[in-house]
Amino acid sequence: MKFRTRCSLVSCLIIAACGGGNTGSDVTSPGTAETAKTTALEKGADLLQNKAPLRALDAYLDGFHFASGDLQAQVEAHHYCGHVNQDLIQCVLFDGNAADAKIVGIEYIVSRALFEQLPAEEKHLWHSHVHEVRSGSLIAPGIPDVAERELMEELAGTYGKTWHTWDTHAGRALPTGTPMLMMGFTDAHPEDQQLIQDRDRRFNVSSTEKRTQRASIPYPAIDPDADAWQKGIVPQLELAMKSGAQAPR
Repeated sequence: MKFRTRCSLVSCLIIAACGGGNTGSDVTSPGTAETAKTTALEKGADLLQNKAPLRALDAYLDGFHFASGDLQAQVEAHHYCGHVNQDLIQCVLFDGNAADAKIVGIEYIVSRALFEQLPAEEKHLWHSHVHEVRSGSLIAPGIPDVAERELMEELAGTYGKTWHTWDTHAGRALPTGTPMLMMGFTDAHPEDQQLIQDRDRRFNVSSTEKRTQRASIPYPAIDPDADAWQKGIVPQLELAMKSGAQAPR
């Protein structure tokens, strides 16, 4: 998988580019404000500590997920991604792109070559990216259309495995509950258009125009074991509660 475009990932998809800071977090979490001492310690750490793993997250993507088995549980996810190697990408997911954004999950993205090596039961946990690219719902904010198209050509044949650990969109002020396996949309099950319109407005983009621009991308066939929720296969985690205990709400 050639995820890198002709311009380098750093130059094309640098997080500091325009397209950030326009989406705040959905929740304000309980707790006291940071003290001056904590703030000073953070600033000192920022100057002195090496944060190579964070600097490796040099690509920013914005798209939509839903909880496997529940098409109504649709959320926007801000992906900050970096390569492990040419066939594996790892992303940290946030509920916004402003300073108050909360980490809400993770996504791993693999090439078709790696995905084909997985057993069927594992494939059931993964979703395809064909529709996300073709529909224009997946965007890379802040980069030129030419560079974004090239990036989308590479992403179209990949697969993602996504877990959300904090449902801030439902108003949860703390990361309670079990992690949720999330899926991507397909042609037969499109995203909520109001969510897309709201996102497009914030980023000043048109997913409709992007859909037209991407129509000529060569889209690969989708592995039949991916997007398993369409076949009624909807694995999710459940808490094993002790007698008398109550699950968090």
